[in-house]
Amino acid sequence: MSFSYKEWSSYTIFFSAEYSQDYLKKCYRKINHDQPDLKSFENCYPFMYYLEHGKLYYEQAEKAPVEIQPILLFYGLVHLIKACILTVEPEYPETTAVLAHGVSTRKRKKQQYRFSEDEVKFQRNGLFPLMAEKMFHMKQLEGEKATMADVMEQIPELASINVSLRGKQNFEALKLEQEGLYSLPKSILDHFHMTENRFKEFLPLKSTVPITFQDTKDDTLMLKANFDAAAEPIPLKFNLEEQQYVLPLKKGELFLFPELLLHYLLLYNLGMIARYETEWWSELNKMMPNDDYPLIQTFLQSTIKKGPYLIYQFLIHK
Repeated sequence: MSFSYKEWSSYTIFFSAEYSQDYLKKCYRKINHDQPDLKSFENCYPFMYYLEHGKLYYEQAEKAPVEIQPILLFYGLVHLIKACILTVEPEYPETTAVLAHGVSTRKRKKQQYRFSEDEVKFQRNGLFPLMAEKMFHMKQLEGEKATMADVMEQIPELASINVSLRGKQNFEALKLEQEGLYSLPKSILDHFHMTENRFKEFLPLKSTVPITFQDTKDDTLMLKANFDAAAEPIPLKFNLEEQQYVLPLKKGELFLFPELLLHYLLLYNLGMIARYETEWWSELNKMMPNDDYPLIQTFLQSTIKKGPYLIYQFLIHK
């Protein structure tokens, strides 16, 4: 299913109770809910209001000074995520436990604190594990951690600044050869420490969309894929700014994480810092002492556009 994305204009269809009720009814029939008509009637307005509030937060974030942007963006994303959860969990929120954030940050040392070295820990209850399970079928994340550096290395729009700052290439772009046919240089095999045959087995096995390889005699890998078949063709990602699909080159624990989860983790931590670590946050924005500043700035600029894009992809692929 191919849609041309036009930022918030693409959401206009959902701001109709009639359309949203019919949309939710189809979602609930897919999950075999016993009362799709009733639940879609009950949930259509909460669904629309979540989207509307999310949109308002993002629009205000675009106009706001950077000092409060993370707070607005985090709560904007939270509202959009809640709309998505309503499409797969008609009874949401069933308990107050699911209303927590679902992640936590460690106590910060005041001296020489670096955002990129900070980490977040995944909790048992709250929005993060609920989103991971209900939207992406990921379970048992409790107790796991992720550093901000590892998370940022999986955001494709930060690829060029990571190259500039650290000389580190985190993604390889897929070159579109013709409709549905893409090429990758065979040099990526070195990053994955795999033979060509092993890689050709590995990628289709991990991918959320069907991928097949074609035989070639040169130094490129040719693959066929229909990237419209899923909201996100994990482990591949879409660089919204460059308008191209890319493959992460770091096969770590976040390799198969949906990008929405990554944006949530970064915005949660930045939002907490903007609220509770005012001195450090103000100094970062005024003094610009290290790599944290350009990375955070670039991420905030990109997530204003990318968050709503990722949410929209999830909604239209229901």
